[in-house]
Amino acid sequence: MQAAQAGSPTAATDGRRAETVRGIALGLASARGPLIPILHAVQDQLGWIDPETDVDVIADVLNLSRADVHGVLTFYHDFRRTPPPRHRAQICRGEACQAVGGQELYAAAQDRFSGSPDVEVGEVFCLGNCALGPSGFLDGKLHGRLTLERLEGWLS
Repeated sequence: MQAAQAGSPTAATDGRRAETVRGIALGLASARGPLIPILHAVQDQLGWIDPETDVDVIADVLNLSRADVHGVLTFYHDFRRTPPPRHRAQICRGEACQAVGGQELYAAAQDRFSGSPDVEVGEVFCLGNCALGPSGFLDGKLHGRLTLERLEGWLS
């Protein structure tokens, strides 16, 4: 990735982002074990954690190495390192949902939306909606009795 040229719109955006991340990190730095809460707060506020910008700022505020912050960021799959897509589908892969077609739905959704920059298909294991399987979260909202057609309608 190329560094932003000083004065370019990307440099200004990176500067504002770094300022925001620094504010978040400073606000939580005195908490016990602040790294994970800072990463969560950055993601909550900015949508994702930029490995090129945010890791350096957080490491500086906490007096950690870049490797320490990067290691935690990459260890936990809940932290996004790329901007989120417009839509996100999380299909339940728990046993009850698999018994009513959850695995097939997951595979079909992966095939249907692969290569789509606007849709991300992921898996979750048990949403507690077993009687209405296959279930999933579509843009953060729980849905039951999902079909590929319902997914396509919601995510289009």
